[in-house]
Amino acid sequence: MMKKALLTLTALTLLASAAQARTWDEIKKSGTVRIATEGAFPPFNLLKGNQLTGFEVDLANALAKGMGLKVQWVTQPFDNLLIGLNQDRYDFVIASHGITPERARAVDFSNPHYCTGGSIVSRVGGPKTAADLKGKTVAVQVGTTYLQNVQKVPGVGSVKTFPKDTDAQAALLAGRTDAWVGDKFTGLDLVKAQKGKLVQGDLLFNERIGMAVKKGNSSLLRELNAALTKAQQDGTYAKISNQYFGQDIRCR
Repeated sequence: MMKKALLTLTALTLLASAAQARTWDEIKKSGTVRIATEGAFPPFNLLKGNQLTGFEVDLANALAKGMGLKVQWVTQPFDNLLIGLNQDRYDFVIASHGITPERARAVDFSNPHYCTGGSIVSRVGGPKTAADLKGKTVAVQVGTTYLQNVQKVPGVGSVKTFPKDTDAQAALLAGRTDAWVGDKFTGLDLVKAQKGKLVQGDLLFNERIGMAVKKGNSSLLRELNAALTKAQQDGTYAKISNQYFGQDIRCR
């Protein structure tokens, strides 16, 4: 989210188009920036009916406004987002992508727009630590860094993957898995919503989250980083972050 894991460099390269991504000058001239997200990862991005909401949606809208642009939103399954970026279907992606060396070989990342980690959530009495996951069944979203990191836990039992993070959460709530691993802020919301039924355990790993642009689109990346810095300096970022999390979640 935070998240999320890895389309291989090979897959992204094979599916990339020969066309060039729109430069900053071309985007500015058009007056509209095309932004993609998943729309299924609350509280960061969520499609409710026809309305996109969430921390990342509000942040991206604020950044675009600061850049003097209108926004055209595109929603795609998480696994398709970076592929579509390399096919020039949109200008940038904001969808809780953890910045990893593998991904950084396929796309260019902005400065991180928040820092988080992969958290264990279970029913009361369930596993709370990496050691507790020995022999246990864990729910995670497919294509994420959560999946990768859970698979590295020594002795972990079966790892069940789901198309959406909300599906993985539902599996835990229904008792089909012993634990869920996902974004720590999503986990906090999940625990609060279930009012005493769930507990949040340890972080398995820490993660820096960034926006992605097509490899080599340096002019857009420069403008995105400048807009993010300005939003963090003028109070815009803190206001949006506090609205969703009651705290400022920027990287320190």
